[in-house]
Amino acid sequence: MRPVPVLARPDVLIVGSGAAGSTAAIAAARAGADVLIIDRLPFLGGTSTAVLDTFYGFYTPGERTRKVVSGIPDDVVAGLERLGPVVRRPNTYGAGQGVTYLAEHLKVVWERLVVQSGARALLHTHLQEVEVTDGLVRSVVVATVGGLARIQPRVVIDASGDADLSHYAGFSYERAGVEAPAQTLTTTFRMIGVDQARRAQVTKDELHRLMAEASTDGYDLPRREGSDHITPVPGMTATVMTRLPSVVSGQDGVVGVDDPWFRTEAEMAGREQALEYARFLRDRVPGYEGSSLGALSTQIGVRETRRVHGDYRVTAEDVLSARQFVDQIGLCGAPVEDHHAGDGTIWKYIPESGTVGIPAASLVPLDGVNALVAGRCFSATHDAHASIRSMAQCMAMGQAVGTWAAMAVPKKDVRSVPMSVLREALRAAGATVDDPGDAGVSG
Repeated sequence: MRPVPVLARPDVLIVGSGAAGSTAAIAAARAGADVLIIDRLPFLGGTSTAVLDTFYGFYTPGERTRKVVSGIPDDVVAGLERLGPVVRRPNTYGAGQGVTYLAEHLKVVWERLVVQSGARALLHTHLQEVEVTDGLVRSVVVATVGGLARIQPRVVIDASGDADLSHYAGFSYERAGVEAPAQTLTTTFRMIGVDQARRAQVTKDELHRLMAEASTDGYDLPRREGSDHITPVPGMTATVMTRLPSVVSGQDGVVGVDDPWFRTEAEMAGREQALEYARFLRDRVPGYEGSSLGALSTQIGVRETRRVHGDYRVTAEDVLSARQFVDQIGLCGAPVEDHHAGDGTIWKYIPESGTVGIPAASLVPLDGVNALVAGRCFSATHDAHASIRSMAQCMAMGQAVGTWAAMAVPKKDVRSVPMSVLREALRAAGATVDDPGDAGVSG
């Protein structure tokens, strides 16, 4: 076997270019680090560009709504607005105002901001192997279009969503569906040629009633309280309707989307299910009579797979009690949104439009030295994760770990960075770190 050549020796390597990873790359590069971000897709953005079209988590829900995420995420929205319309709309289930964009525009916005920051991006790149000594990640082997290559970073950020880097590094984590139920999968799709004025006259309850009736009449609709929403494109709607299991239990234990066969079957089944929901919309929902399927999501939407065991593990009690932390790097006001198996979805709201702090300790792998995590693989229980996984919070985590990683480069030890210094740097960059409505914080 030929030796694997060294491709790069960056200060900071980021694995995964979703909302968390791309924001981390921008933050780390703006802080002066030499940054390389890699992704297996041909574009940046992960779920934000390959599956969805709406940022949730910028605002708290309820009558006393407040904006709780700022900084680089604001730059992202501003970049979208320069390319075309952005729609601000209430969530169907009262989870706060969403920011709906055109995913094709967001691909370009992420690229522009990453390149302008000075970071380098490498697409079509798959993680293969991680070399670790006593918790220190020394090198990463990737498969590129040019063959295998080695990257030797000083600090790494796992923003893969599936905790791929942590998995290959041997860091401890919880697999979704083993200790607690796992959230379901969703293939999203867009419809074109929709009469939006007629569709707007159908209430949420009426839509769900039509779904229930269609299921009785033979339509295969596993989820009967799904939603559709307007987009910046006239006559085009986007959906969150399909529902597929993310794990199954068998003789060999729990099998989930980290299994290649299971994931392949889920991708195919999701597209079939999307076609059935599109048929339902055309046949049964006013406004959709003359519509057509416009696009399927590039990949299936995954809500949780692996969650890293960090220095701290955020709990549902933390979320629902609106706990604040001395080391917090951002805020979340989103409800617990648990897309469980079966027909319904569990919603639990933070009282009085409150927020929970996102502790920095939940972004540090317990057994790592020069590693950080951001995005949906952060350290939390299943139900706490169902709140803080919103994309605006992923961006807040990304800005925090990107800034943090740049500070940790000299010593190659993320715990060497004082939290007071990190938090002040985030504030100086325009990030929202503390809830001004709270009198104090608890440790």
